[in-house]
Amino acid sequence: MPEVWIPTTMQSLTGGQHRVQVEGRTVRQVINNLEQVYPGVKAILYDEEEDDLQAGVAVIVDGEASQIGLLERVQETSEVHFLPAIGGG
Repeated sequence: MPEVWIPTTMQSLTGGQHRVQVEGRTVRQVINNLEQVYPGVKAILYDEEEDDLQAGVAVIVDGEASQIGLLERVQETSEVHFLPAIGGG
């Protein structure tokens, strides 16, 4: 199962766990399965109106920043990180 690293701001929803494992073959499926086990997670990560990740959230799969967000493929052995997006100027 993919291993999901939980940001500090969401760890209250996972009982303090900073890493969890959930099924999923895409980032979208991982988020949906996280929501099943840890209600409230999806609202933080997913923008229902835009059908995309929330603004300000980046997803890293196996060390690579995803350019396709929810559609990004996830392998059985993947590490998935949800991070605040970093902006600059």
